[in-house]
Amino acid sequence: MAQLSTKKSLTLAAAKEIGNAAEAKARELNFTNSIAVVDDGGNLIYQVTMDGTQIGSINVAVQKALAALRFKRSTKLFQDMVVGDKPHMAFLPGAVPVEGGLPLFVDGQIYAAIGVSGMPSDKDGIVAQAGADLAATLK
Repeated sequence: MAQLSTKKSLTLAAAKEIGNAAEAKARELNFTNSIAVVDDGGNLIYQVTMDGTQIGSINVAVQKALAALRFKRSTKLFQDMVVGDKPHMAFLPGAVPVEGGLPLFVDGQIYAAIGVSGMPSDKDGIVAQAGADLAATLK
């Protein structure tokens, strides 16, 4: 008989902790960002947009998180491919070839993703990594 899998699920409390860790890093560096955390179904669970962040970054943060979730990889990988020898990757449906989106894993399974927008992409990546680093401590 078939068996159902056991998986971890993102909670609101965990999403807030992940987002808060990213926001703390942004504040430490005097950045203004929008930070989005989505669950493994692509549902937005938590988002914070810091004062002074351009409103266009709100949706971009969500899209970066969704791209990281869909492809189970950092959006920086797509950015590097587009800038490198694979510019056609910019046209891959759902890909966002701009650094700042990271998938979040536990026990080898993706359970969420974080997306950050508002600063140059390398800075967005630093903020996203702070959230991912906190996420790596959750069980």
